[in-house]
Amino acid sequence: MVGEPSRGGSAGPQNIFILAGQSNMAGRGGVELDATTGLLYWDGILPPECQPNASIFRLDADLNWVLATEPLHDGIDTTLINGVDPGMPFAHEILRLKPDYGTIGLVPCALAGSSIERWQRGSSLYDRLMLRVNAAVEGGGKVRGMLWQQGGADSKANDTAIAYEALLSQFFTDLTEDLNSPDFMILQV
Repeated sequence: MVGEPSRGGSAGPQNIFILAGQSNMAGRGGVELDATTGLLYWDGILPPECQPNASIFRLDADLNWVLATEPLHDGIDTTLINGVDPGMPFAHEILRLKPDYGTIGLVPCALAGSSIERWQRGSSLYDRLMLRVNAAVEGGGKVRGMLWQQGGADSKANDTAIAYEALLSQFFTDLTEDLNSPDFMILQV
């Protein structure tokens, strides 16, 4: 059955996509403020394009492949409450366009409020991304690309906004090089 890839020699998903960036990639869809408590919570509402699918998996916080369910970044981005993100709609659309594409593995790596400087090679976020990707490919899948949604943290000050393009370009170059994948696809959300 296609339903349960995990670590430890089992076959993982065939087509792997990294989900990285900051809060919106980590999942802020459906996150609301409780007026009584002043705390954030996820409303639990799943649009049709975010429903589980037996061909879509996520790499959980313990580096195991599990059926993908929202919030995808549960246990990964622990800075805020997570809701829905662009990962599931993206995977559903691939399967709609290419029904014979095979299994999809989503590798959540986003962190709310993270600046582009925090994603540079040698940083803890970059190292965590690479650790998660290396675990993801243990089952034989191929990293096909990355959904990247980030930049808000760098738009707050003129100096970080000016430095953003060069740092983003370096991050993309380093990641493509470290994945040894010159045809690595990066989709900037």
